[in-house]
Parts: sequence; C-alpha cells; structure tokens
Amino acid sequence: MLRRAFRRYFPLLLALWILFVLYPNPIKLIVSIHRVYTFDAIPAAVEFMLDDLPSDPAALERAVLARIPYRHDWELYNMPWYFPSIEEILERQQGDCKARALVLASVFEAKSIPYRISSSPMHMWVEYDGKVETSFENPHVQFYQRDPDTGDREFRIPEVSVNQMVDSGWRAFWRPMPDGRRALLFSGLAALIAARVVLHRKRPPPQQATTPG
Repeated sequence: MLRRAFRRYFPLLLALWILFVLYPNPIKLIVSIHRVYTFDAIPAAVEFMLDDLPSDPAALERAVLARIPYRHDWELYNMPWYFPSIEEILERQQGDCKARALVLASVFEAKSIPYRISSSPMHMWVEYDGKVETSFENPHVQFYQRDPDTGDREFRIPEVSVNQMVDSGWRAFWRPMPDGRRALLFSGLAALIAARVVLHRKRPPPQQATTPG
C-alpha cells in the first residue's frame, strides 16, 4: 500500500518539497499573488516624499527608482518571489521591480498623474504617456496591463524568447538563492528520488516449497 501510494504521488511529493523549501510559509505566496492581481497603490503612504519629487513623469520615475535601489526578494525577504506591502518597501527603502512599481504608482496617484501597470513574464513596470520604451518595458513583451482608473485589464501573448525567460529566472531567482536553501532543496529531492528507486525495486517472487520425492 505504502509503496503504491509513494509511486502514485511521487510528482506531488517533489512539488510539495520544492514549495516547502522556497516558501516555508505558503501564505506569503498566496498574499503575493493577490497583491499582483489587485495592485492597490496607496497615495497616503508616500505623502512624505512628495515635496522632494519633481512633477514631470519621467523625472519623477528616475527620482523614485533612485530612492528605492533594486534588491532581489531573496535578499530582502528570504523568498524567491514576494510582493511586499508598501509599508515593508518604505521601511527597507529597497525592492525589486514590483516594489518599485508600487511606490511609483502611489506617487503618481498622489500627484494625479495617469498611469497603467504593465507586466511581462520577467518584469513589472509603470506605464505613462511619454514613457520611453526599453527592451524590458515595451508592448511587445507585455502580457498583462491594468488601468487603475477604469479597472480595465488587458492580456496578450508576449514576444519573449525562452532564453530570455531562463536568463531572467537565473539572475532573479536562482543566483541570489542562499547556499543553505539550495543545499536543502537538492538534499530533499535526492532523498525522495532515492526512496523512489528503492521502493520501485521488485520484490523477488516467493519460493515455492518443494516436497520430497
């Protein structure tokens, strides 16, 4: 019974181990997904910054990005991917593209500047009229956009190569992963695979008793 169940649910066990190593508290992942979908800018949280910031959208973006230096989620929150609250971002004064986009969107709302939230498989950014396109921020790589004024959501198939996604995942998720967490991931997977091999071995058929002739 145990042997059969282990073989049947082996892929699930691998997935659960990976999830456990990456997210010891899976609620953090659920919260992050919810925050990405809702993306609620909070103008009141950034009011203390407004007097020191310009009004031109492009200059405003440069100022906010300079104020919130880029750091990976692994480095700040000990998770590969996490969408922090704006309070967490402002407390650390650092963050990845999601964090910087949330602060910038909050500033834009506080200054009544129209904007849209755009996402690609590798990046999130704030779109506004007159924004200069880059290789990571343009309509071709975008797969999701939300207009906070109208609530409209737009999905499209992004023009992103597999190599780009693999390279981005390596730089953002794998390379900054702590060595201890990486060792835990591999050791657990190795143990599960070893158990799968052992349980997969067929038991020798029982020998039939022979009667003396």
